[in-house]
Order: sequence, then C-alpha cells, then structure tokens
Amino acid sequence: MQRWTDPSETPASLRPCVATFGNFDGVHRGHRAVLTELVAAGARRGLPSVAVTFEPHPVTVFHPEHAPELIAPGRLRDELLEATGVDGVLVLAFTQEFADQTPEEFVRTTFVDTLRAQVLVVGEDTRGFGRGYTGDADLLRELGTRYGFEVVVLEDIGDGERWSSSAVRAHLAAGHVAEAAEVLGRPHKVVGTVVHGMHRGRELGYPTANLSQDALGLVPADGVYAGWLTRLELSPEHPDRLLPAAISVGTNPTFDDVLRTVEAYVLDREDLDLYDEEVSVEFVEHIRPTLRFDSVEELLTAMAEDVEQCRRVLSSIVPS
Repeated sequence: MQRWTDPSETPASLRPCVATFGNFDGVHRGHRAVLTELVAAGARRGLPSVAVTFEPHPVTVFHPEHAPELIAPGRLRDELLEATGVDGVLVLAFTQEFADQTPEEFVRTTFVDTLRAQVLVVGEDTRGFGRGYTGDADLLRELGTRYGFEVVVLEDIGDGERWSSSAVRAHLAAGHVAEAAEVLGRPHKVVGTVVHGMHRGRELGYPTANLSQDALGLVPADGVYAGWLTRLELSPEHPDRLLPAAISVGTNPTFDDVLRTVEAYVLDREDLDLYDEEVSVEFVEHIRPTLRFDSVEELLTAMAEDVEQCRRVLSSIVPS
C-alpha cells in the first residue's frame, strides 16, 4: 500500500482510480464494508483503490476542547486500512483553510483533479463535508453527474447497534471491550514499547509487561481484562508471538500510585524478558473494575482469581 500526504505527489500508478474518504478512526465494520466494496469496485474495473483520510481529526481544528481520543491513531489506522486491500491512502492535512472549501471544491480538487476517480464509494451516512458541513451523499451524486464519475452509496449497516467510531469510544470508556469488539470486528488493541515499572508484579509472583506512556490506541476504562499480548518483533510462526494475558489498566490504588498504566501478565510465564520490545495488547473481556485492597494478601487473592478467570475466558477462544 502506498501512503502519501501531498496531492501533487500522487503516484501515477494510482490514477485513475476508485476512491472513498473519511476519518476511518478504528476502521470498524462499517468502514470495512465501504472499503471492501471499494476494493471490489476497483477489481471489477481494473483500477486501483484509494482511501482519502485526514489529519488531525476535524474536531481537533474546530473544537479542540471536544477532540476525541483516537481509537487507532496514525500508523495503527494505516495498518488497518492496508489490511483491507486498498492500494493507496492519501492523508490530507485538515486545516481551517482546507475546511473552508465548498463541498464541490473539495470533490473537484481531490477526486476529479488529483485522483481522476472514476468511482466514489461512500456510506449512506456520508454527510457534513465541506464549508458549512453541507456536503452529503445526494450532493455527491449530483457532482458525479456533473464531473463524470459514478457514485456508489452503501446502505447503513449494523447488527442492532449502528457501527460507528463514537460507539466504540463509548464502549471503551465504560470498559465494555467485548461490545467494542462487536463494532470493530476484532478485539481493540493498544501498541507500545515495554518499559520498566515498579517491579511489584515480579515481587508478587506476577511479572508484568508495562507499556510506555506514549503507547498508541485508546486505553479503555480502568480495570482488569482478559486478552492477548503479541510480540510484534517475532515472526507470525514463532510460538511465543501470541500469548494469553491478564491485563491491568489503572493507577494501582492499593499502593497509592498516581500514574495510569497498562500492564499485562502473560499467563503462567515468568521466563520472558520483554523490555524494549514493541508489543500489542488486545482486550477481549472485562473481568472486574480496579479496586483498592486493604492488604497485599487481599490483592494476591484477587490476582489469583483474576488469572484463573482470564485462563477460562481465553481457553475457549481461538485468536485471529
């Protein structure tokens, strides 16, 4: 997949094309339905497929105080887009000047002049693009007739709950990681480098991999979760690449810590040295909220129960 940020440097091999656009935060099931149709439309016509997205998130420019924490920022989003089979991703800088384009100017400049798109694939809920948030699917159809490109509009889809990035954020904020996974079509993950922590876990018999504070991905609500730790630097065939884990998110209130951390104990493994490795932590099921215990003994009892519950949850799951 080719990724570029300057429209004037669009690879010649990617124009003409079939195209779509959106923020694609999380690349959830709704996004993937559009992207799957995009790739299929390109295959039918013998054309490459291109997804156009924006950085930063538009809300960051207009209402920074309400800017959402991104589910899968930057390269995580790009990796998820690449996994759908798209041939290219154009990342446009979202600025006040960019936002001041009329919907027609945005479509003409981006999809007609830059990409020479022959087909534009969008979801039924596509709306609010261009100056005054006035662009929608009906306008795209009108512009398609005017400029000579086909518009494919997919019906809004979802299993009861509408698939949206805001729904994923709400689920994660509540610690409902299984519900978030239903919308995403996969467990939510956070990616970071393993760093040294307080080393309490090892002292207590549960050595944990602490993720760096600059880890990528929206961290769910404080609590204990069953999930998977993936050692990204190992090959997919390596037996220690994907490991079952008990994951803790929070500040360790029993010890009066103040730094919020994500740490994962790989079940029944005390032989691993993961420091300085990049790993991903996937959240499968919420086990319990973060609690303050009156003694280390009470904490150890709870940790043993957490590990056993994580073991039961993960033993019935075949990881993807």
